[in-house]
Amino acid sequence: MTKGREMSPSRVHILGASGSGTTTLGHALAARWAVPHADADDYFWMPTTPPFIRKRDERRRVALMREIFAARPAWVLSGSMLGWGESVVAECDAIVFLALDPSERLRRLDAREVVRRGGPVPDDDAWRAFRTWAEGYDDPAFDGRNRVEHDRWLATTGKPVLRLDSRSTVSELVDAVCSWKPAAAPS
Repeated sequence: MTKGREMSPSRVHILGASGSGTTTLGHALAARWAVPHADADDYFWMPTTPPFIRKRDERRRVALMREIFAARPAWVLSGSMLGWGESVVAECDAIVFLALDPSERLRRLDAREVVRRGGPVPDDDAWRAFRTWAEGYDDPAFDGRNRVEHDRWLATTGKPVLRLDSRSTVSELVDAVCSWKPAAAPS
């Protein structure tokens, strides 16, 4: 692909279902632009061993984001902040939404967990609960974060939204974001 004029580094929020590649794209886009990358999970969860067992207070999450990166002129933020991070998203210039076939997304989650644990994933309660939660994303009746909620939320942000299928390579996704010319979001 011939590169034309690239989108200038800006404040971009990338979200999608768990396993859709938001963090991977966030890292790659931030590297291309040489700007900070932040992941919502790093603010949502307290640092614990094992990880992801204790939530950080909502006010502290947003305060940390403001202290660490939100005041900068450009950054990339990956992960969903639906229901707690809207004030930070309001400062974004644009939003990228990643979608992926559910079976491929769950395959990626399984592979990621093998890497995180350094071997086969034990059949423990925490992993089963997370995987069940992740499986529910594409079910509109799921009582948790789901695609329908994300679509509704995206329609209310007032921000331009680029929707991408994350079956593409990371390089192709970065190129798609960089070649995007976001217009003002519809009112």
